[in-house]
Amino acid sequence: MSGALLPVFQPAPMVFEHGEGAWLTTTDGERYLDFGAGIAVNALGYSHPHIMSALERQGRKLWHLSNVYRIPEGERLAERLTAASFADLVSFANSGAEANECAIKVARRYQHTRGQLERWRIITFKGAFHGRTLATMAASGNSKYLEGFGPVVDGFDQCPLGDINAVREKAGRETAAIMIEPIQGEGGVRVACPTFLRQLRDFCDELGLLLIFDEVQCGMGRTGHLFAHQEIGVAPDIMTLAKGLGGGFPVGACLATESAGSAMTPGAHGSTFGGNPLAVAVANSVLDIVEDEAFLAEIRRKSILAHAALVSAAQQFPELIADVRGHGLMLGVRTALPAQRIVEVLRIHGKVLTIPASDNVVRILPPLTVTDEEIRLFSERFHLSLRQLAVSAVKET
Repeated sequence: MSGALLPVFQPAPMVFEHGEGAWLTTTDGERYLDFGAGIAVNALGYSHPHIMSALERQGRKLWHLSNVYRIPEGERLAERLTAASFADLVSFANSGAEANECAIKVARRYQHTRGQLERWRIITFKGAFHGRTLATMAASGNSKYLEGFGPVVDGFDQCPLGDINAVREKAGRETAAIMIEPIQGEGGVRVACPTFLRQLRDFCDELGLLLIFDEVQCGMGRTGHLFAHQEIGVAPDIMTLAKGLGGGFPVGACLATESAGSAMTPGAHGSTFGGNPLAVAVANSVLDIVEDEAFLAEIRRKSILAHAALVSAAQQFPELIADVRGHGLMLGVRTALPAQRIVEVLRIHGKVLTIPASDNVVRILPPLTVTDEEIRLFSERFHLSLRQLAVSAVKET
């Protein structure tokens, strides 16, 4: 790795030259099956022709245009997102962290304009990951990410995931909103119980709080529904998107109801690059495919195959895999070894790319376009890699 780069990453040694579908190829010609998808970003895999066409077409016209002018493709994207969701208003950003910053601001501003100036704190949940800005790190509450960055940004109170009594006890006169990932990604692919999400909705309605769903990782078809919360019929007041929204191009969005979002008046928020013509053109092309019900049904079908492959591995190697978790094509296995070790063995011996998470979990996040044959191949290579680990463990003892 170049010594000129800030050493905040520890990248694997391969250098990838190009990708197609679920496959990445190195400069040496080695092919890897990517079941990490750039941490759920490359939702339609690599070099998808529809996305490539949209990118090239817009690239010949306008890349960037300030938001002081109308951007018709952005207006179209906002209209499509609101038509497909609970929301009435959309603000575009460049990342999930920025989308979550916007959500935090919308929640605080909403209470302020209602004369509830004391309401500015937000309840979040242990294991959460909302971003890497100072405020979103504080919202996440993970000491590993907060250490060394000075006083933690105030305004966030954490509760155990799934504990409605803890939420009731934590909520006070300063509480403005509750923020939750329907499925925690970085936190270990932990699925929030539908009953708990319904309880949060009722509690927010009872106290006049806003409910924020962070669907940065679990949204955009990842669960087999356009948005994860739609399956259980619980609508938030605010929702954040990013990652899969751009299919690999940086774009984020904060969606809100008219009631919540109308508090944001001209000048209350902004982003220089948010919603630029290139980003929204690509996002529209992603939505063309992902919002199709037949495509979503295929995700649900393929997720059964992927889940079965992981369960089979867990049954064959119970000493290595303690738990299979997740939903749709957002899956994970909790291991008896450090997750990073499993990831490395898969990469080295299986030529399969996966992503580690907290709680010793390996995330399985294939592109939504993954084929049945690629799932079968992943299963085969996963079993082979676990067998390699099991043999190594025996030798070590």
